[in-house]
Amino acid sequence: MKIHHIAIIGSDYEVSKKFYTEIIGLRIAREVYREERQSYKLDLAIGDHYVIELFSFPDSPQRPSRPEACGLRHLAFSVENVTEKRNELTGKGLKCEEIRIDEFTGKEFFFTQDPDQLPLEFYEM
Repeated sequence: MKIHHIAIIGSDYEVSKKFYTEIIGLRIAREVYREERQSYKLDLAIGDHYVIELFSFPDSPQRPSRPEACGLRHLAFSVENVTEKRNELTGKGLKCEEIRIDEFTGKEFFFTQDPDQLPLEFYEM
């Protein structure tokens, strides 16, 4: 078994679309607008691997609290060079936490957040 995809609902579709494509660097695999639901569905990929469905819905409720709200705690991306990825993201104006070391694996990682404050982690391969 393996994970097929992760679904995210953005409060502002265009802002989230720009964030995940232009800032994070995911590739658009497919984009559709579902008139009957007043909803966009954007399929995003890393290379040929489909990873995220980005949705928009009118009047979606906000995340109740963070970071310990029940549900998805954070989304983690595996990267070859944590320092380079952090520098790339901060260069695009994204606020990123300092790089930390995982006490169990010894690998580097850092957190940032998407436009709706969904915590995103970038973790050393």
